[in-house]
Amino acid sequence: MNSEQPEEPGEPRPPAERGTPIGRRVLLGTIGLGALGVVAAPPLQRALEGFLGAAADKDPTGLTGLLPNGGGFRYYSVASSVPRKNASDYRLTVGGLVDHPKSYSLDDLRALPQTKLVKDVQCVTGWRVPDTPFEGVRLSRLLDAAGVHGSAGAVRFTCFDGTYSESLTLDQARRSDVLVALRMQNKDIGHAHGGPVRLYVAPMYFYKSAKWLSGITVTEHVERGYWEHLGYDVDAWVGRSNGRDDDPTS
Repeated sequence: MNSEQPEEPGEPRPPAERGTPIGRRVLLGTIGLGALGVVAAPPLQRALEGFLGAAADKDPTGLTGLLPNGGGFRYYSVASSVPRKNASDYRLTVGGLVDHPKSYSLDDLRALPQTKLVKDVQCVTGWRVPDTPFEGVRLSRLLDAAGVHGSAGAVRFTCFDGTYSESLTLDQARRSDVLVALRMQNKDIGHAHGGPVRLYVAPMYFYKSAKWLSGITVTEHVERGYWEHLGYDVDAWVGRSNGRDDDPTS
């Protein structure tokens, strides 16, 4: 899924995507590299991340999403392919119920004051990555710059994979631990982790932290996101939703 969580038995499943599944040799090779990543030095782990990300980007079956990399994260996308964006062509739009619609380049976002958070990341399927640094612009800053209308009550997020979406209430979106993130694990966010820009909602399950963020739309009411249409909770507080009792992350 967009938020790097794999499917598990009994969990909602995305619709089948068109595309050519990865071959058996590629899958076996990926598994072998995944095992090496557990004990590898950081350079090899970075190479492994790149390999798994490239494989996942071409794997509509989602099989590569079942494999953790050296950093503990798992790659998954609900789209059969995702375009790559960089500083030359990336844009983040802010619109909807606002006085001043905005469009930000990657350089524009980098020039704004940055906030760094170090929190555990918790996936609704059970895996957890402790003490993960994220850095970026507080979402509240972008909302304030746009001038939110008094009738607004929620924020919807869309992604340049063309498929994924998420929403938060306006109060949730204004929390100090909700970021438009540019860096993760002390480096620029790569494509496989949802870069160059993703959402990070620290106190909620990771499916709320939409990858490949491209649009922020202020709305009157919350609109259910991709996984919420398939049964996940809209208010996805860690340990207080989705039938789970995980320790809070924030």
